[in-house]
Amino acid sequence: MVNQADSVRITEFPIDPLFTNRWSPRSFLEKEVPNDILLSLFEAAKWAASANNLQPWKFIIARTEQVRKKFHSFILPGNLVWCQKAPVFALILSEKTRDGKTIRTHAFDTGMASANLVLEATNKGLVTHFMGGINLKLAREVLNIPEQYEIHALLAIGYQGEKESLPEDLQLREKPSGRKELNEIVFEGSL
Repeated sequence: MVNQADSVRITEFPIDPLFTNRWSPRSFLEKEVPNDILLSLFEAAKWAASANNLQPWKFIIARTEQVRKKFHSFILPGNLVWCQKAPVFALILSEKTRDGKTIRTHAFDTGMASANLVLEATNKGLVTHFMGGINLKLAREVLNIPEQYEIHALLAIGYQGEKESLPEDLQLREKPSGRKELNEIVFEGSL
């Protein structure tokens, strides 16, 4: 598959192409991800930086048809229309408290672990797409998630499919997006 990011994602300073090659397609092939490749993504996540080395992240995965159907039950219709072919889902959670103490950086740390995961997926020739469009209450119920965990997002993981397999309105969106300029996100001394 041609790297569509090359024409859209021009950097202001040189960086590893891994960062610009990662984007979030919606079209997936119905092709199983080998176990060793899949688990390497979570190995990469495991090595993320973590305040006080608490490693508050947790991932609930779905890679069999039976478990994916459970996940389908809490994915909102706008996402379900395109993600049904994804061979793997990972629900991303973080532990908010431990031993009665709040873990203030739980979401930040989990975000870093998730970034490691998606970059390793790109490195392995896979694509990923984060979804916020899930019914959090139903996900908690269906997967028996205790209240001490915050649910952040659902991640679809797999091999990229052809955009023509998507509904027409989504085909138009099936391309890498640009990013803000550095001067819009980096400030020296104060905002």
